[in-house]
Amino acid sequence: MGNDQLLATFQEQVKNLLLRHRSFLDVTSKLQESNARVNRALMKAVTECGCIEVKAKRQAFMNKQDLENWKKQLDTHLYHHLCENCADVVTNEMGKNLFYLSALCNLLDLSLEKVIQKESEKLATLGIFNMR
Repeated sequence: MGNDQLLATFQEQVKNLLLRHRSFLDVTSKLQESNARVNRALMKAVTECGCIEVKAKRQAFMNKQDLENWKKQLDTHLYHHLCENCADVVTNEMGKNLFYLSALCNLLDLSLEKVIQKESEKLATLGIFNMR
């Protein structure tokens, strides 16, 4: 199954399985809740498990460097990797987040595939001028 078909199939599954929280208000609040759960799972990986560390400091932007040097210079502030257990928890929470994002697309009669495609086209067109 190609990526395009995968997204369409996933969105159709969500459409068929979303029963309890069909209201726009329920879906949007569940999307926010699932996003918070992704963040909470990541914070637990730092504070309880310790498999990843965050060492943050001010980013050093040098005006006269090219993009490749900036990519090398700028730090993610993230060290080590998620352990198998934390990766499983984070993956599950991200899956729930995608479920509610897809549910919101369904309620608004939007294609998740087209949302992703449009964003990808914008990134390709604007290139580095779209940096976030």
